[in-house]
Amino acid sequence: MSELRISDADRERVAERLRTAAGDGRLTPAELEERLELAFSARTEAELEPLVGDLPVAPVRERRGGRRRDLAPFLVVSLMLVAIWALTGMGYFWPVWPIAGWGVSFVAPGSLGRPCRRRSSNPGSSTGRWPSSAAVGPGSGGQLR
Repeated sequence: MSELRISDADRERVAERLRTAAGDGRLTPAELEERLELAFSARTEAELEPLVGDLPVAPVRERRGGRRRDLAPFLVVSLMLVAIWALTGMGYFWPVWPIAGWGVSFVAPGSLGRPCRRRSSNPGSSTGRWPSSAAVGPGSGGQLR
């Protein structure tokens, strides 16, 4: 195990693996929350490894193609919008807006489509990124302790 410092991307990669394992029924909600808190407070690779050491590695086919499987519905809807535009008189090309809005998710890799990190339901804990409700709460003046 390495004592190399880790990045936020490394923490998020482990967190996603933990969420997937919980979705598969390999972790209970309590185990998931505990491991997520440890993952987001980890500083080195050595601290992350035990969190996923007992979980299977996802096959390559499951890790790939996250947004690519959405390509077919995108193309079908885009063609339908263009057909509606053509059948209604072909004036201003309004389909560009919904097509461009949805199409951005295919062009901006890694910036869209990522699940949000779930906040801890334990009011006394913090994941290390945002202050917990115990650190910033009523009567604290909104400042960190």
